[in-house]
Amino acid sequence: MGYQHKGQRTGTTLYSEVTDRIIAQLEEGVLPWVKPWDDGRAPLGLPRNGQTGRRYSGINVLILWHTLFHRRFHSQRWVTFRQALAMGGNVRRGEQGTTVCYADKFTPKRDDGAQANSGEEPRQIAFLKRFTVFNLDQCEGLDDDSAIGPVTHNEAVLIPRAEALIEATGADIRIDGEEAYYAPAFDHIVVPPPHIYYEPINWYRTALHELGHWSGHPSRLDRLPKARFGSPEYAREELVAEMASAFLCAQLGIVPTVRHADYIGSWLSVLREDSKAIFRAASQASKAADYLLNFLPPAQAGEEQLASKGRLAA
Repeated sequence: MGYQHKGQRTGTTLYSEVTDRIIAQLEEGVLPWVKPWDDGRAPLGLPRNGQTGRRYSGINVLILWHTLFHRRFHSQRWVTFRQALAMGGNVRRGEQGTTVCYADKFTPKRDDGAQANSGEEPRQIAFLKRFTVFNLDQCEGLDDDSAIGPVTHNEAVLIPRAEALIEATGADIRIDGEEAYYAPAFDHIVVPPPHIYYEPINWYRTALHELGHWSGHPSRLDRLPKARFGSPEYAREELVAEMASAFLCAQLGIVPTVRHADYIGSWLSVLREDSKAIFRAASQASKAADYLLNFLPPAQAGEEQLASKGRLAA
C-alpha cells in the first residue's frame, strides 16, 4: 500500500497534528465535517479509494475532506503512488500527497510463547500505519468516472433519498413536541413536525442525527454512554452523532450542516484533554453511518459496482 510505519512516535505525532488542527478550526467556529460543498467543485459523498472504490472511514474522512477543500480538488477519489501506476496512470511530478492512517494491533513475538504457556490472552499493542495518497486531480492518465456533477439543492431529489433510509431502518420515530431527541430507555426517536423547520430538508438532517444516536443502542452497536446530560461522555456521544449525520448526509447528496453547535465548547474540552478522542469519535461515527447505510440496497446508498471494471482489490 506504500505506507511507512515509523512506530509509536509517528502515531503520537499524527494524533497531535490532526487534533490540534481540528481544535483550531473549532475555536474559529468551523466544523471540519461541515464544509462549503455548494461551490460546485467536488461531488458530495465520502472519500473513496480510486482503485477499489472502498470508502475511507473514521479520521481519514476528516483528513481527506480537509485537503479536498483546502486544495480545491474536484474529485473524491484517492490513490497511492503504486495504485496510480497499476491503473495505467501516474502521479504528476512534484505533487504533494496527503497522509492518512490505518489503526491496527500486533502481538510482540516475545509474548506469544510465554502467554500461551500461562493460558493468558496475548498482549496486543495498538499502532498507526501512515501512508500517502493523492487525489485523482493530482494524477495523469486517470479519469474520475464517478463524478456526479454539481451539487443539487433540489429537495424533490434529496428528500426521497433521506426518506428511503429513514424508513428502511425501521426506527420508531414519533412526530411531536418542539425538540428532537432519542430516548434510549424506550428506544424511540422524537422529532418535531416538519412544518416548524424553515427548510424542509432540515427535518431530515435532524432525523439522521437522531438515528446516529439510535445506532448506539445496546441491541445495535452498543455505544451509548451511561452518563448524565452535560458530562464529557455525553459530549463525546453528541460528537459521534454529529459526525455520523454529516457522513450520512454527504453520502445521500445532502449538504451537511451543524445540528448542535451549542456543544462546540464541550467538544473542545474533550479534544484538549485527549488527543485520541477525535480519532475514536470519527471511527464510531463511521461505524454508525455504515450501519445505517447498510439498511439500503447498494444503488440507493450511492455505492458503485466497480468489480465489473476489473479494478484490483486493496
